Parts: sequence; C-alpha cells; structure tokens
Amino acid sequence: MTTMTFGAAINAGLRKSLENDPKVVLMGEDIGTLGGVFRITDGLQKDFGKHRVIDTPLAESGIMGTAVGLAYRGYRPVVEIQFDGFIYPAFDQIVCQVAKMHYRTRGAVTLPITIRVPFGGGIGSPEHHSESPEAYFTHTSGLRVVSVSNPQDAYTMVQQAISCNDPVLFFEPKRRYHDKGEVDLGIDPASAPDMGSAAVATPGTDVTLVTYGPLVKTARDAALAAADDGISIEVIDLRSLSPVDYSTVEASVRKTGRLVITHEAGQSGGVGAEVAASITERCFHYLESAPVRVTGFDIPYPYSKLEMHHLPDLDRILDGVDRALNRPNSLSGLEG
Repeated sequence: MTTMTFGAAINAGLRKSLENDPKVVLMGEDIGTLGGVFRITDGLQKDFGKHRVIDTPLAESGIMGTAVGLAYRGYRPVVEIQFDGFIYPAFDQIVCQVAKMHYRTRGAVTLPITIRVPFGGGIGSPEHHSESPEAYFTHTSGLRVVSVSNPQDAYTMVQQAISCNDPVLFFEPKRRYHDKGEVDLGIDPASAPDMGSAAVATPGTDVTLVTYGPLVKTARDAALAAADDGISIEVIDLRSLSPVDYSTVEASVRKTGRLVITHEAGQSGGVGAEVAASITERCFHYLESAPVRVTGFDIPYPYSKLEMHHLPDLDRILDGVDRALNRPNSLSGLEG
C-alpha cells in the first residue's frame, strides 16, 4: 500500500492505462506541458510524448468532436474538461454524438471515450469553476456517469472507465485532490469492485445517508459526530450515478427505515430527487419517514465568500438526519 493524494492516484491510474494500451490518448487544455491546471497529468507528456498526451485549443466542442473521430478509428481518448462549467460548449457533442452512436449504428460502433470532469465547489472560485452538472448527463441514455470519492477508487475506477467500451463521464471532486489515502497500486482493476457498484463507506443501523464525490468525506464526518449522540448512520457512496446500484441502497434502507440524500448540486431535478423517488417506490413499506434531501440551493453558484453557506456541511447534514428521525430540527423550529 502507498499513501498518495487523490490527484496523484488519478495520475497513477492514467499512467497505468497509457502503459497498458497504446490506443489510449489524453486530450485537453494545458494537460501536456503544464500538466493541467490541477497538475493531474503532470509528467505524462514527458514520458509518453506529445502524440499521446495532447494539448488542445481552448475549444471544448472541438475537443469532443476530435475524440469522437479518434474513438471511431479504434482509439480510447481520455478528455479532460478543465473546469466543470466549461463542459457546456461540448454538451451537444456529448449528448447528440457520444451518447447516441452505439444505438444509432445498431451496436456496430462503440465510442470508448472517458470524459474527466473536475467538479464541485470548495476551492474559492465562482460560477463556471465550481458547478455540479452531473444530473444533465445522468438523464442522457447511452452514458455512464461515475464519481470517485477517495484515492483508491480514483486509481482503479479511472482505469475501469478507460477500458470500458461505453462512454464514461468521470466526475472528480476538485476540492479533494489533495486529500491523502492508502492506495494498492498492485490491484488489478478487473478484480476491483465494479465501477457501477455502490459502497458502504460507514456501516450503521438508524439512518441511511446516500452521497457521492466530494461529500462522502463530509458524510462520514457526520456519521462520526452523530455516533457521539447515540445515532448510527450508514453512509452509502454511490460511486456510479448512472446506472445507480439500487440494490445496495435498498438493502440499507430496508434495514434502517430512513433515508437522507446529500449532494452539492441544486435540489430541483438532481440525483437526490431520483434516488428519493426510486427508493420510495422500491421500499415504501419499509420507510418510517419521508426521504430527506440536503443539497446546494437552486441558485447560480455564489461568490467565494458565500460558498460555505451554499455547500452542505456537517451541520446541515446532521439537521437532515434529525428530520428523518423526527427529532427537533431547523424546519420544526425546535433545533436541539
């Protein structure tokens, strides 16, 4: 086991994929000489050459269009979108071409494109640099959407995404890039948990707390704090947002009878809404209370001095847990 940062783990996973398959190419703005704005691809162009780690123009639509052509010719492009909010110029390519080609050709063509998206807030940047656009893509058939939360998953799941024949949106929580963890660099991604599966990050018995990406750490901290108050929270890291591993979530909710979902994205039309509706349909007779969502607000991303009030934190998540448990909470006007 090796201790490394989240960002270094992604770099190691990309390196492994480049070594194992000569058809893997990396593309993005400033990813070569600079190593990316977050230095995730640092050193890869030097070791693999400019023909495999490609600095592109500042044109996301052009980057994605080129990736489609490369995938059509048998390559496995890995595209970096520099910031989450920069993905919108490429939206037409992703939704109309990348997601549809396999269906349009009746299975004759696959587009094994991995689209890396640093996403979420917490780094002191305004709109277009701190957004959470994942729900747009979970609504699009033909795309896999995953989000990693720890260095081990970052290392293995980026390799799984690159080797997958389906296009994959790979959401990386940028505020976790410097978090450290143990990584088994010798693990075979084929023998690691499938990237479509959820994980029980913290076992518990009283409330199921579902989250992904940047808030997994916050949710685990909330579970630790709640334990001091005698409340046992089971934290589920979704890992895959499309498809969702509902069997893992169902098993937890059938045990706890209560569900809280938290994510940074706004509440309306978010992943949390879909999880709440689906679990209500599947586990209605097991639920002791209505599912609770703790999310960002339905506003443009605020300026850095206000983002601490926008992002779900430990206190807001614990308040959501209190709502699910019918304890005094902010909505009841009887905060404990």
